[in-house]
Amino acid sequence: MSELVIEAEKLTMEFASKNNPTVTALDSFDFSLAKGSFTALVGPDGAGKTTFLRLVAGLLTPTDGKLTVLGREIMGHEQEIQDLISYMPQKFGLYEDLSVAENMNLYADLHGVPQELREERFSRLLEKTGLVPFAKRAAGKLSGGMKQKLALACTLVRSPEILLLDEPNVGVDPLFRRELWQIVQDLVKKERLSVLVNTAYMDEAELTDEVYVLNRGKLLTKGSPEELRKKAAGRCYSLKPPEGGKTRILQGMLMDDKEAVVDAVPESGKVRFICRAGKDAAYFRQKYGLPLKQETERLEDAFMLLLHEDMEKRGEEKADQDLGFKPLSLSGPAATAIGTDIVVKNLLRKFGDFTAVNKTSFEVHRGEVFGLLGPNGAGKTTTFRMLCGLLAATDGFLSVAGVNLRTARTEARGNIGYVAQKFSLYGDFTVRENLAFFGGVYGLSHRELEKRIDEVLREFRLTEVEDTAAKMLPGGYKQRLSMAAALLHKPKILFLDEPTSGIDPLARRTFWRQITDLSAGGTTVIITTHFMEEAEYCDRMMIQDHGELLAIGTPSEIREKLNDGDDISMNEVFIRIVEKTRQTGGLA
Repeated sequence: MSELVIEAEKLTMEFASKNNPTVTALDSFDFSLAKGSFTALVGPDGAGKTTFLRLVAGLLTPTDGKLTVLGREIMGHEQEIQDLISYMPQKFGLYEDLSVAENMNLYADLHGVPQELREERFSRLLEKTGLVPFAKRAAGKLSGGMKQKLALACTLVRSPEILLLDEPNVGVDPLFRRELWQIVQDLVKKERLSVLVNTAYMDEAELTDEVYVLNRGKLLTKGSPEELRKKAAGRCYSLKPPEGGKTRILQGMLMDDKEAVVDAVPESGKVRFICRAGKDAAYFRQKYGLPLKQETERLEDAFMLLLHEDMEKRGEEKADQDLGFKPLSLSGPAATAIGTDIVVKNLLRKFGDFTAVNKTSFEVHRGEVFGLLGPNGAGKTTTFRMLCGLLAATDGFLSVAGVNLRTARTEARGNIGYVAQKFSLYGDFTVRENLAFFGGVYGLSHRELEKRIDEVLREFRLTEVEDTAAKMLPGGYKQRLSMAAALLHKPKILFLDEPTSGIDPLARRTFWRQITDLSAGGTTVIITTHFMEEAEYCDRMMIQDHGELLAIGTPSEIREKLNDGDDISMNEVFIRIVEKTRQTGGLA
């Protein structure tokens, strides 16, 4: 039997709160990690994944059970264990006034890394993370994704016996995700490093040796990705919408078919779904009359099946069905209203000598879901902030909801709802208090505000936590609260800056159904995301890199530019377009 570097037996962790009953974050959890293996923890928000990593790192004391790390009982040996492991939390402590290189040297000093080992290791880490050109730049002036890359580099300045990664790829692009996984897999193979990662990306978990699936502190199952995938064998299909039909509308229709469908998600111009036991291909061919294809099962399919089964046991599926979504129809009138809500011509933004956005031009139509995509540092956040009126353009024309942003920024903001990449509400305020405050900022009357607060609490499933302080909410709940606050005044245009970053696949499905409803009602949605599969929900999208517009159009139009067939995933489309233009300077 392989040497175990982490072993937990009936591990329990409870948190007490003044305003809430005791929360059981982990409930009799059994776990083991063999030396030199790569293991993933997956589960929805509040599953207990981060709690377990913090227990292993000696940052929390378990309520009950046994936890052994590197042959030592965790209690009483916390510092000893911390000297042998490296832990990258979701919020890594970078020193923003220090440069990239200075941050790495500081962490090397803290870990006692000898000077003679630093040059080679730093050089390799900077090259792997793409930070070589930014070695002298202050950490505070890096983009969010670059900060995440620096955090990983600082975590790996020494070679630990165990590496703990808590959602390391939140806020970073697919190119870096691929690079990071190559780095980690290389460390596992060459240095026999033991790695435990908490991830919201099922395709990443599929690359590990073993996967633990948790929900509400309980272990649902564990096994290799191959073993877990078998749970969904023979139950995965895809439907292709008719010409001009939107994949997100078909996805919503399938999700509404609760008696036959467990889960559905747009993918490669089609909608991939999992059927319930007892339903077969004949049922879907007859009901939908669309091209049907059986698909090979993936880890994400098994994950969604496990979650829905557990929700049904707990009686939570009914709550998901009572969100009051509007009925959807592929044959109904087009939801997108006639008109243009955003006009951008030769938009330019410079920071000193650095050009972040270089003469970009595009339009966004009313009621459209429009995606801004690009690698970290591509200029999409800068473009996004200019569209919102949060950052002035250096040059060019920009009109939002018919208002020139360069001459009437305040007027334009009244038509805008905005959800920031980082949680920006008041942590000490309760959910309801936050909504009341922002409703007052938007100028809603008392009666109208109370009505809207009750509506958004129900719509975003926040009623049960309305008296909870915002800082105590799991990440997914914080995102819901940010959305609810942004929509209180029913804006014409909703800006979403990586709104699904760090939230699980189940929560992302519900979020996109809400976006579908908003779009169907005429709200224009502008979104940035690093989940490339989410681009399939967009009516149109644009891909940027180094401030330049590389491609714009519908998902199918952009896919066609590569001439690689219809089945290529949007994740692969994104990577190929960026790599090709970097190598040749264009797609032609």
